[in-house]
Amino acid sequence: MIGGAAVSRLAARPQGPENRAMPNLQPDQVYQLLRNLTSPVVAITCQRDGKRNGMISDSAVRASIAPTVPRLSVYIHKFNFSHDLIFETGRFVLHLLRDDQFELIHRLGFVSGRTRDKLGGIPHRPGTLGAPVLDDCYAHFECRVVNVMDTGSSTCFLGDVAAVGHGAAERPKGDVMTAAYFRANMPPEWRSEYETLLRAAQAYAAERSHDIQPVIWRSLQQP
Repeated sequence: MIGGAAVSRLAARPQGPENRAMPNLQPDQVYQLLRNLTSPVVAITCQRDGKRNGMISDSAVRASIAPTVPRLSVYIHKFNFSHDLIFETGRFVLHLLRDDQFELIHRLGFVSGRTRDKLGGIPHRPGTLGAPVLDDCYAHFECRVVNVMDTGSSTCFLGDVAAVGHGAAERPKGDVMTAAYFRANMPPEWRSEYETLLRAAQAYAAERSHDIQPVIWRSLQQP
């Protein structure tokens, strides 16, 4: 997300030949344009020392075009409980969700795992890397973190895919949930809560997005 200060600097550039086509967009306008870079809504699960958690993200992308090197990345805000679990273990499972799994998104995405066991009552099993794998999903990817990037308010985790499956089904069913589809079709009674959580996350990101620290992932450090 581009913060207000950054957009103001863009708008204030001198209108030389190279800048005349630059529109004076407001932060909300830029944000709406960036939303066109849509991504799937995914469930992330992780575990450390008996503490497990699940969360929802819409910032996961494929990070390799080589079929022999399956790799993905996901950005997770530092205030999320899952952030610390993943950073400390270097393991997580990313689940693509079907476009009918609204209740799961509400359960994992609208509350914090610091105060409750969000996976309690949700059918799951231990994965090959130790993190929980949800039984009901479109597909899942068990990942081992191979690098990280600090973005100020969040960490980008780059994960090598170690195992893949389709939940309890033999093959994917239905369509994948996308961020745009969820926003357009979530139950109306959730919208106020969703907007409140979104504004809080945006405020957190705006305050910390420029506090970027260099990080060398432990597996890349020289002995």
